Amino acid sequence: MRTIVRRFAGFATAVTAAAALSIAGAGVATADEWPTPPPYPSPVSPFDYDGFLTPTDLEYWNPFVNEDRLTSPFGTSTRIVCTSFHGVLLDCWQADREGNPHKLVQLPGNYPGSIGSSQPGGGPSHFVYPGFIPGI
Repeated sequence: MRTIVRRFAGFATAVTAAAALSIAGAGVATADEWPTPPPYPSPVSPFDYDGFLTPTDLEYWNPFVNEDRLTSPFGTSTRIVCTSFHGVLLDCWQADREGNPHKLVQLPGNYPGSIGSSQPGGGPSHFVYPGFIPGI
């Protein structure tokens, strides 16, 4: 019985240490660069954007609301810069608390939204702060 208790205690210690390391490392993300405007006239230029729905908005959870979504630990409280073409967001970057930019991950669908993918350019998108959701 003692052997089983010792093995369980050792396993629990290892799991706790691994969890602590993963949580401590979750906040450390490599900073990217802010996008720069092209040196020539272009319809794809970076601009500040704050029109995202976040999980604190009730509309975020409504699958029939066809708007861009953002899942981030900062919501829209830090600077967000995006590029777009004909009103469809292409890429976005968000600043962390220190002001360093991080390129957001664009999900293949606008989950939990269920409509809009038939619009030009695929319609609104769902962006996620890198590392905020495990595996994304």
